[in-house]
Amino acid sequence: MRQPADHFGDRELSLLYVAKRLKEALALEEVLTAAGVDYLVEPDRYRGGIIFVQERIGAFFYVDPERLAGARELLRSRGYKPYALS
Repeated sequence: MRQPADHFGDRELSLLYVAKRLKEALALEEVLTAAGVDYLVEPDRYRGGIIFVQERIGAFFYVDPERLAGARELLRSRGYKPYALS
């Protein structure tokens, strides 16, 4: 379920997913909410493009680190590719 930042207190959250389109972000919110996962979503900048790299705005989804593994598995089961450090 979508939560405000203060719901998580001072805990450092883990990045779960970066949605690059509004439709994708809304669909992901439905998946996480239906599964009962508490998450924070915030707009932020990312660099995208292959030939013409430019800065874009996306929806960054964060979860409590204790729920990260389960949330990643949930996304994979629904066809999403969770964020992973390169």
